[in-house]
Amino acid sequence: MGKIAFVFAGQGAQYPGMGQELAQCSRAAAEIFQKVDALRPGTSEQCFSGTAEELKETKNTQPCLFAVELAAAAALAEGGLKADMAAGFSLGEIGALTYTGAVDLATGFHLVCRRGELMQAAAEEQPTAMAAVLKLSNEAVEGLCAQFDQVYPVNYNCPGQVSVACAQEQLAPFSAAVKAAGGRALPLKVRGGFHSPFMASAARGFAGVLAECQMGRPEIPLYSNCTGGVYAGDPKELLARQIASPVRWETIVENMIAAGADTFLELGPGQTLCGLIGKIDKRVKTYPLSTREDLEKILREVAGC
Repeated sequence: MGKIAFVFAGQGAQYPGMGQELAQCSRAAAEIFQKVDALRPGTSEQCFSGTAEELKETKNTQPCLFAVELAAAAALAEGGLKADMAAGFSLGEIGALTYTGAVDLATGFHLVCRRGELMQAAAEEQPTAMAAVLKLSNEAVEGLCAQFDQVYPVNYNCPGQVSVACAQEQLAPFSAAVKAAGGRALPLKVRGGFHSPFMASAARGFAGVLAECQMGRPEIPLYSNCTGGVYAGDPKELLARQIASPVRWETIVENMIAAGADTFLELGPGQTLCGLIGKIDKRVKTYPLSTREDLEKILREVAGC
């Protein structure tokens, strides 16, 4: 068996009830929810009982997803399973940072709460949206974006899928241009034009937050959204820049596979990252982890190897 990679889910994967099964079946996961509730009362209640609309609010989405992701990691550790390397998609990078020991749980949770607040404030400055563009090459999407004043390629997800951020009024004409080019544009469940120039104020604000935090080096290889490579040195500059820069997910996964990863565990709700990884390289194994059934399968098939 090769190496195991933990990948932490990003915004848009959230759903009402997320994490509840993990808290019920794993004492370690339940303890994570207790700890985040002490730092931000009501977090577990939002995860378990919050409405879809409530969970769409960025200031809620980010701390809730972080809690579910770290609870999943704790449940795996309780079962004797640890990662050889880690990465996170967008906000998931803070969960990955915490998992790798670069910051403690309280610091990671503080960072994700402030990040969510700053990004929501930036999103409220101007109506923006995001869409996933399917069936077109990276270069084709970049060419279409260049035809519009405020449309930016932001998430390089996998072959044939690039997400864009745009001014709200440009979503319809851009989608029409995508259709004319033979592609398809699907709106995303987020409220903001993330990883684009629309987030410049949030990136500046987050740099100030990071400057006040104690941060060490990751204990295992941690891959950067900005570069697609392993973090080297102080992660703070790249973490601040990440908010307003494209996510190089396809490059991250390719580099993790080149480093020996053949099994990817997606920590957090849904299985979006598993789907993307499968499209990048069909030879690797992928496992989602958000339910009791998921946990039991992983501990049986992966930890048991």
